[in-house]
Amino acid sequence: MLKRRDVADSHALFELMVDPAVFPYVRHKASSYDEFAFLTKQTIEAEERGELISRTIVDEWGEPIGTINLFDVHDHSGFLGTWIGKPYFGKGYNQAAKDAFFSELFFQCEIQTVFMRIRKENIRSIKAATKLPYCTLANEIRTDVYQQINKDQEVYDLFQIEKDQYHLHLMRQELEQSQTFSQPYSQPFEAKEA
Repeated sequence: MLKRRDVADSHALFELMVDPAVFPYVRHKASSYDEFAFLTKQTIEAEERGELISRTIVDEWGEPIGTINLFDVHDHSGFLGTWIGKPYFGKGYNQAAKDAFFSELFFQCEIQTVFMRIRKENIRSIKAATKLPYCTLANEIRTDVYQQINKDQEVYDLFQIEKDQYHLHLMRQELEQSQTFSQPYSQPFEAKEA
């Protein structure tokens, strides 16, 4: 589902990124393939310096379909940035990628808080964020961060995901699954005559 960024994936990712349904919502835009390949190299180097964490989202066949990133890593927190190519919208890849990425961030990279700034007019992303049971609208909870991302004008809503909330969500899921499998079959067996 996720793999480390690789310049070899640049062509496929660039073709998906330039789609008008995707391009306006990408943080690091590129107007040419060469520029995108250069940005990918810079991203890989920035991760080596600990400034961000970036992964390529792949489909079941290992084909690149988008990226998921934690930008501006500072004090065990950062800002999430995700995009997926239009042909893959609504197929569950976004949620699966977030689950894999959050597990890596919280349990391998010592991240405590993931922020998401979403443009107020980006209804698709706002709906996706509100569906996450471990995600909280943080406009009023984290006014310092909210004001920082909207310093010129109110453009973004701020959401946050805390490691503890995410971990609690995973524990609830495991409990629900164990209860589902431990319940006896409730339908009585009926013998049928031959």
